[in-house]
Amino acid sequence: MMEKMRIAVPTLFGVESVAANELKRLGLEKISAENGRVQALARPEDIPRVNINLRTGERVQLLLGSFPARSFDELFEGVKALEWEAFIPRDGAFPVKGHCLDSQLSSEPACQSIVKKAVAERLGQAYACRQLPEEGPLYQIQFALLRNQVTMLLDTSGPGLHKRGYREAGVIAPLRETLAAALVLLSRYHGQDLFCDPCCGSGTIPIEAAMIARNRAPGLDRSFAAQRWPWLPGELWSRAAEEAMDKEYQGEYNIWGGDINPHAIRIAQKNAARAEVEDIVRFEVADACKFHRRAAVGRLLLNPPYGVRLLEREETTRLYQGLAQAVERLSPGWQFHILTAYSGFEECWGRSADKRRKLYNGMLKCQFYSYLGNAAGPAAEQ
Repeated sequence: MMEKMRIAVPTLFGVESVAANELKRLGLEKISAENGRVQALARPEDIPRVNINLRTGERVQLLLGSFPARSFDELFEGVKALEWEAFIPRDGAFPVKGHCLDSQLSSEPACQSIVKKAVAERLGQAYACRQLPEEGPLYQIQFALLRNQVTMLLDTSGPGLHKRGYREAGVIAPLRETLAAALVLLSRYHGQDLFCDPCCGSGTIPIEAAMIARNRAPGLDRSFAAQRWPWLPGELWSRAAEEAMDKEYQGEYNIWGGDINPHAIRIAQKNAARAEVEDIVRFEVADACKFHRRAAVGRLLLNPPYGVRLLEREETTRLYQGLAQAVERLSPGWQFHILTAYSGFEECWGRSADKRRKLYNGMLKCQFYSYLGNAAGPAAEQ
């Protein structure tokens, strides 16, 4: 078994530093963040640990090599020079996908074909066979060709890490679980305060908050591609799962989600049950513009409609103004965190945010506005 290797964790844009902090807490070394990706040095036993515990990364990839390529010959020789036999066994299935950007080699299908041929030739020579069966475990190869520099990756996760396994149904424009977890972590919620999302939809933000409060690993209820790899023994995966379960907290938490749509609330309740947090998060049908709590301290985090379409802007403006009036009735000890792509948000809200952070919800550029206590109106009646 190899000692250490470089891993790459793709992230949504704006989430890189959050994922880097997660890797640091997991004990990985030589962590570096760049646009849309975090890298770290990992041992084989770290691959199960990162897959099972990571909340904000999209997947875990092995970084096998990087080299320049301005021609198909250079691409072929660069790929063939890598030690594929150290990772892929004789019967391994190795499909290839990737992308090209700002490079002389711009045809993704052609590059995909060249990479496939180069890997097949290397493996054929290593295993002394003309045709590889590809009937065994999946070894998804990913290439990235950016400004004539090729990066070769091997995916360990399979389906993206945002697929926790609890959300089987959703409502229109659901928030990805990895982004919801990032929002909760950016709000610095760790389970102590009252946590509310009055625009919860199918419940993703409150459920991710509940999992963070309980310190429940998000990958415990799913499988990963690398679980079938011979050089990553099953005992490493079992040990990582046991370690994660041993670190769970048991306690009482006050987490609430509301939505005006009864169907969305029913879905949220089912999702919470599948995530095994239905005992610590409560959902109910409620109008966000009538939101009120008597608690002296609390945290409000929401991802309201953005009003991207022209016909929706007037309705969205009224919603944001109604939310602003609702939070004015809360105690000054409350914090508010809102993700939106609506350009006139602060004007509707009536005050400038204490902090702003650019994030992407899919391909949509958003701002994450934070109001950090004592930003609400006069104290609510106790």
